[in-house]
Amino acid sequence: MPATSSTVFVFDPDLTDRPAVVGQLDFTDYAEEVPMHTHRKGQLILARRGAVTCTADSEIWIVPPNCGVWIPGGIAHSARATANARLNYLFVEPGAAKLPEACCTLSISSLIRELVDRLACESADYPMDNHAARLARVTLDELAGMPRERFNLPISRHPKVRAIADALAAAPSDRRTLGEWAKSVAMSERSLVRLMHKETGLTFGRWRQQLHLVVALRELAGGASVQNVAAELGYESINAFITMFKKALGSTPAQYFAQRGTSRPAMKGGGVPTDAF
Repeated sequence: MPATSSTVFVFDPDLTDRPAVVGQLDFTDYAEEVPMHTHRKGQLILARRGAVTCTADSEIWIVPPNCGVWIPGGIAHSARATANARLNYLFVEPGAAKLPEACCTLSISSLIRELVDRLACESADYPMDNHAARLARVTLDELAGMPRERFNLPISRHPKVRAIADALAAAPSDRRTLGEWAKSVAMSERSLVRLMHKETGLTFGRWRQQLHLVVALRELAGGASVQNVAAELGYESINAFITMFKKALGSTPAQYFAQRGTSRPAMKGGGVPTDAF
């Protein structure tokens, strides 16, 4: 496929039986949407710059700094990246490492990031007895010990929950109440409360806050200012947005990126610098 319509790799990772191979992708050269696809190998998505959100297994996953999204083999998934994103894709042969059997976000150490960068320099068919094979083994051993993070948003296959999710993903500043959403999907408010909890495990308020965090992390990593992100999410003030962010993640946006050793990209559209918070 042409680069403008697809960002799935120029090589097929399933054509090699090597335990781990790496592909790199710069979204300044490709479309920002990766269409729904699947492959035999599991896949770890790492953001070297910018951010990406993945849809897989009825959930949306955010790849924030120093984390990666793990998608086991055979699970259909798609991705949406910020225009400045540069990603590493680590493809793992089934059974090559003791990795989770379900999609999840993993913390990623600086050692793993460096190992993945180095492995990206190797061909997809490296000999099994050379240095690249040893790098792959160390990478997978280290990866298997990484803790999980909670940067996901359950979206459900239920048509009414999915309709709300699609509407809020398109317009996250929409502040309709639960009762107003219930009317829009032709349900009673009580029935929608039960349905949301059954399908997502969260109350509507907690679910919408998690959506805001997913959008905020993606946009901030992509270079948007705190002021612009707060406005996009419908917060009446920057302080209200920062309070929500800090309550959920334990730090302000500037502190969050600084603690992960990640420099924020230049802001888009002006506004208040994140370093002010």
